[in-house]
Amino acid sequence: MTGLGAVVAAAVAFVGTHFAMSHPLRRPLVGVTGERGFLILYSLVSFATLAWLVVAYRAAPPEAPWWTPGDALWAVATVVMLIASILLMGSLLGNPALPTGGAPGKVPDRARGVFAVTRHPMMWSFALWAGVHVAVYPIAANAVLCAAIAVLALVGAAMQDRKKEQLQPVEWRAWESRTGYWPFAAIASGRASFAGFRPHDIAGGVVIWLAATWAHLPLAGWAAGVWRWI
Repeated sequence: MTGLGAVVAAAVAFVGTHFAMSHPLRRPLVGVTGERGFLILYSLVSFATLAWLVVAYRAAPPEAPWWTPGDALWAVATVVMLIASILLMGSLLGNPALPTGGAPGKVPDRARGVFAVTRHPMMWSFALWAGVHVAVYPIAANAVLCAAIAVLALVGAAMQDRKKEQLQPVEWRAWESRTGYWPFAAIASGRASFAGFRPHDIAGGVVIWLAATWAHLPLAGWAAGVWRWI
């Protein structure tokens, strides 16, 4: 299988194996391999399917874009990627949604900063990345790859909530009552306030944003972000 079909097949394998091994297959596999063995197997499958997706994507034949992104679209994409970078950086510390190896994790008493925006800031940063990259590079192979990332992130976040509700029924449901799955939903409903961002959330997000957008030129051959106008 070659071309777009290979990209679709690799994307389905990448997303499908993540969901299967994270949820219905996790317990039986841990029973056979142990927790450490499962993590090794999960990592190997994840890297193998991701590598397949990357190889298939790079081998897809060139095609004309569905539309030509103008400066206005690039400006919106640049701002959205800054938001995504702040969400990503803020999610790295104090995130109760991060894996804990099946053990109960600590849930904050109050949603602040990126967690006031959404209780899944990391997953939404990936979804925003996917949407932006379809907007500025609208070809079929890229749309499939980005759709796989978005589905893995957003459906995975919802499945993560269900799993946490089972592991920490009281704590996680209380956290859900103070936060929102959808960005800004908790703030709009008055359950959280748009405040409490930590210095590393903003500063680190800006650094990631500048570095990642700058890297497009040497790696992809075209400028992205503010570097398009500098």
